[in-house]
Amino acid sequence: MTEWWRGGVIYQVYPRSFQDSNGDGIGDLPGIIDRLDHIASLGVDCIWLSPINSSPQADMGYDVSDYMQVDPLFGSLQDFDVLIDRAHALGIKVIMDQVVSHTSDQHPWFRESCFSKDNARADWYVWADANPDGTPPNNWLSVFGGSAWEWHTARKQYYLHNFLTSQPDLNYHNPKVQDAVLDVMRFWLDRGLDGFRLDTVNYYFHDAQLRSNPPLKSLNGKPAVNPYDMQSHQYSKSQPENVAWLKRVRDLLNDYPNATTVGEVGDDERGLELMRQYTSGSDLLHMCYSFDFLGVKFSAAHFRSKIEAFFADNSTGWPCWSFSNHDVIRHMTRWAPHSVSPADLSRQAVALIMTLKGSVGLYQGEELGLQEADILYEELTDPRGIRFWPEDKGRDGCRTPMPWQHAMNHAGFTTGTPWLPVKHAAAALSVETQNADPNSTLQFYREIIAWRKGQPALLTGTIEFFETDEPVLAYRRSAGNKDIICVFNLSAEERGVTMAGTAVELEAVSHNAVLDGKALTLGPNGYALVEAPAGEGKVSYKAG
Repeated sequence: MTEWWRGGVIYQVYPRSFQDSNGDGIGDLPGIIDRLDHIASLGVDCIWLSPINSSPQADMGYDVSDYMQVDPLFGSLQDFDVLIDRAHALGIKVIMDQVVSHTSDQHPWFRESCFSKDNARADWYVWADANPDGTPPNNWLSVFGGSAWEWHTARKQYYLHNFLTSQPDLNYHNPKVQDAVLDVMRFWLDRGLDGFRLDTVNYYFHDAQLRSNPPLKSLNGKPAVNPYDMQSHQYSKSQPENVAWLKRVRDLLNDYPNATTVGEVGDDERGLELMRQYTSGSDLLHMCYSFDFLGVKFSAAHFRSKIEAFFADNSTGWPCWSFSNHDVIRHMTRWAPHSVSPADLSRQAVALIMTLKGSVGLYQGEELGLQEADILYEELTDPRGIRFWPEDKGRDGCRTPMPWQHAMNHAGFTTGTPWLPVKHAAAALSVETQNADPNSTLQFYREIIAWRKGQPALLTGTIEFFETDEPVLAYRRSAGNKDIICVFNLSAEERGVTMAGTAVELEAVSHNAVLDGKALTLGPNGYALVEAPAGEGKVSYKAG
């Protein structure tokens, strides 16, 4: 058994927006199969497929109505099998989203559960009586706005939904629910799947006493765009019982050599703590990611504090860092205020994530330097954006289709009408265009991923930070008798840095950097990656 995932690079495919093969405007599995060569050309280790299960698509597949079928929008189980076989032939593993904290209200489990209080699945979901005055049992709120409780007339009770009202939460306090979910996972693993990205992995359990959440103290009296962000979610998620359940998941995965898990931790207050807890030792999840690097913060102190906190006290946990995904504004837009050149920022961002300690998550289009698309209100499909527009425009801007060919209609994504528009700015960055340019962002992604694979210090080595002032981030990655010294100028102005003990030239994947003896000059968003004998390289930078 190999730990290929430790230090591996995982490429997220959002199937709706990758490649449409039949002209209906929605990407599908045959389309992904047709574009596997592009993914393989990047040199990544694994593909993560966002949801492809049968679904009413109220939340773009994150509302599953049949866990053991592929939604006809995306193809068939046979298409899935072909995808697995062809990806494996290219040396690429495949994991898929497993959305099991909740189901669709169209799932047969829920239809039976809501029928009465005494049927076989009556307690497979979280049901609760109303307060004497008819109000919900507590103050828990939905991520998508409003109460997390919805009244059901047939049962004359409320059911819990942390997301849409059509996404009722499963009751993991019931062992039969856990057993059923494990059966679902086993079904896909038996078909050759290499593991799972576990959606909302800290939402599985709720407080059995249904205690109300306290207010979040850090709001300073200012209301949030979404009232969900005004609570400290101490009881509605992230419960201690979750750990025992995750051990059951790992027990199952251990029966499938080389299979892996990546857990999504959605908790602004305890995200890093839960990442560590859920991946510690060898009997829980393999990896987790949180939203710590998926926000607007872009500073040396921020990156350093999160990495050091995760690996403090000789933690045995393992992170999977990412800067963009299908839920957040693309990092090329979030971090644009810290750059004057998109090309410089894109190279710096990928060099940073490729040299941090942990595994790497890349989101489709990131290799092209795509920015957030400007979606009009009438073009929206995301329920969050529709609810909170215009203060929160939702997630459609990061989900627009991949641009393949600049001169083709809809940039070659579909021959029909795409479910979200392909904007001109994205089409100009097409795969075809960048394949023809040896200096493109796409070509650089290929170069640095290939370079990283040959650096044991970056795959599994230790990390040690140097004391530097903003905006310089500097650290040492070490393995055996070789170090990689990594220095980043996280600003749009030139910075001069002092290096000592390094007699080796800059690595070819450095950018906007000049090393002259001990003097390192970093241009806007410049960075230096330098090989040094173990323990000899040092970096210092004082602002002013």
